[in-house]
Amino acid sequence: MSTSTEPTPPSTEPTLSDAAAQKESMPTGVKDFFNRIRTGDLGSLRVLILLAIVWIIFQSQEDRFLSATNIVNLSLQITAVALISVGVVLVLLLGEIDLSVGAVSGVTSAIVAVLSVQHGWAPVPAIVAGLVVGLLIGAFQGFISTRFNIPTFVVTLAGLLGWQGLQLKVLGETGTVNLNPGLLTDLAGKFLADSTGWIVAIVCVVLFALGTLRGYQRRLASGLAAPPVALVIIRIAAVAVAAFLFVYVVNRDRGVPVAVLILLGFVSAFDFWTRRTKFGRHIYAVGGNMEAARRAGIAVFRVRVLVFSLASMMAAVGGIMAASRLLAVNQSSGGSDLLLNSIAGPVIAGTSLFGGRGNVWSALLGALVIGSISNGMDLLAYTSATKFMVTGAVLLGAVVLDSAARMGRAASGRV
Repeated sequence: MSTSTEPTPPSTEPTLSDAAAQKESMPTGVKDFFNRIRTGDLGSLRVLILLAIVWIIFQSQEDRFLSATNIVNLSLQITAVALISVGVVLVLLLGEIDLSVGAVSGVTSAIVAVLSVQHGWAPVPAIVAGLVVGLLIGAFQGFISTRFNIPTFVVTLAGLLGWQGLQLKVLGETGTVNLNPGLLTDLAGKFLADSTGWIVAIVCVVLFALGTLRGYQRRLASGLAAPPVALVIIRIAAVAVAAFLFVYVVNRDRGVPVAVLILLGFVSAFDFWTRRTKFGRHIYAVGGNMEAARRAGIAVFRVRVLVFSLASMMAAVGGIMAASRLLAVNQSSGGSDLLLNSIAGPVIAGTSLFGGRGNVWSALLGALVIGSISNGMDLLAYTSATKFMVTGAVLLGAVVLDSAARMGRAASGRV
């Protein structure tokens, strides 16, 4: 039962607002531009520059890289990783890590496949069952870690092994379950008609523009620092160009994948939830300084358990989308480099490993960078050994940049 005393906002909230405003403002010069790149304030711009470099390199080596067919393939390839990364971002904002998301995606997709194919469940109840199992797994791990003050690294590492074992148990002796044609396979196998794709793009751009302008007006009305109008217009124009160009390109092949709409829906919803709601701001506060958040009256235990629950649920969503794309679930589902890519993506795109800094869109941008590198190396027929080394080097570089940015902010007296 709630009390009459509203929890006092954490002391970090004004700082976060000011930092957000500073991030959105235009650099005052070349020196300021590079300084803010160095301290991570322009994290999204940094990852977009990295993405452009990756695309230029692979396009110069392989003409098919930016073809319509490969762009559609790339969109489908990154969907599962990006969805899992959405949950990983929430955990990283707490300054924690979840090493079980790959295994959770595998076991929950196996449950959905077995219920649907072997037990005759309709797709929707089977999907709901998989999501509930994912939610309960995350709640269990979050409770154990928080209640007994055990590092999440240890708890989720144990979960990684345990859930992999459960996955093998669920799949049984056959080890593979092929999905029947229907809703489960349509999630990643359906595409919008050309005209529908254009309508969806226009609606998305209009909603983004309205949301951006409303946020700009709210900052002015609240007396907070707001970015220049020119920057707001440039941002809306850039999103519009990207959306329309994407639709134009993919319409030359199979059209806009439904999987992309599902991905954008989850990313937008969680971005709104983390940035625009009190509970979302509590996640940042707990990740920025857990003790200060506790003294401010924030229910740290509840925040941590709920975040780990949602992270595992998003792992289940990603696992279902991966199964839909591959049309099957087997013993290797959720394995290989899925865990590494799911964590590496948000870090590469600017979400800090130290907590309290980042946003949900980094899940999408990071997955796009990681997916582009993997896709390009596949087209160039690189070996798995080379792919692992390159991906590991990119992750290490991102972590070094994150640490350097944190040191730069500390040196300038900022959090």
